[in-house]
Amino acid sequence: MLFVPIWDMNHLKSVRFQYVTVSIILLNVIIYAVFESGLFAIIAPEEVVRRFALRPSDVKSLSSFIDTTPAHFKFITYMFLHGSTFHLLGNMLFLFVFGDNVEDAMGHVRFILFYLMCGVFAGIAHCFFTVSPQAILVGASGAISGVIGAYLMLHPNIRVWILMPLPSLPFLPLRFSAAFIIIVWIAYQAVSAILFPAAVTAWWAHLGGFLSGILLILFMRRPGVALFDKATGV
Repeated sequence: MLFVPIWDMNHLKSVRFQYVTVSIILLNVIIYAVFESGLFAIIAPEEVVRRFALRPSDVKSLSSFIDTTPAHFKFITYMFLHGSTFHLLGNMLFLFVFGDNVEDAMGHVRFILFYLMCGVFAGIAHCFFTVSPQAILVGASGAISGVIGAYLMLHPNIRVWILMPLPSLPFLPLRFSAAFIIIVWIAYQAVSAILFPAAVTAWWAHLGGFLSGILLILFMRRPGVALFDKATGV
C-alpha cells in the first residue's frame, strides 16, 4: 500500500450532508458482510464472485450471458464486491475522504451517475488492457479512482492528511496538498501497470476510472463550480 488518506479540511458548500457517499460506503459494507464474509449462509462467497464479478473473458460480447447474470450487468455489480476486509476498508477510506466534496460539486443524483459511470469505464479499461483475461475484477477502486480524478480537478490545493506505512513504524502521519498526493498515486498506478502487468491489482481499472473522472467532472459539476479551487483548507 502506498498510503492511506484519513482526512481533509474541505467543508461542504452546497449540500448539507454527503448522503450518497455514505450510502455507497454502507452498501459496500453490507454486501461484503452478508454475502462475502462467510458469516451468513445465504449464498457461498465463491458463488457470489462467480455470478457478479467481472471477468474480461466473459465480456467479449456485451450480449453474452453467464448463468442468470448478463455480462454487461457485471460492469455494475463488480464494483460492489471486495476480495477481503482489508480491500474493503482501504477503498472505503479513499471514498470517505474524497467523495463528499465531489458529491458537493455535483449534487446527489449526478454524483450517483458519475460514480457508476466511472466504475463502468474502469471495468472497460481493465477488460481492454489486461494481460490476464481470466482474472476476476472486484472492488470499488475503479469508481473511486474517478472520484479521485474529479477531486484533483476541483481541489488540488487542499491539504490532506495521510498515513504512510514505514518498515520501522506502523504508520507515519503526514500532510500534503491533494495534487501532490494524487499525482504520486496515479503515477504509481501507471508505472505499476507497465512493470507488473500480471499483478492481481487492477492497475488499468484505476487508470481508466481516474481518466473518466477527470473528463466527467468538466460537464457534470454544478453551474458555477470552479475547477482548480485555490483553497488550501488550512
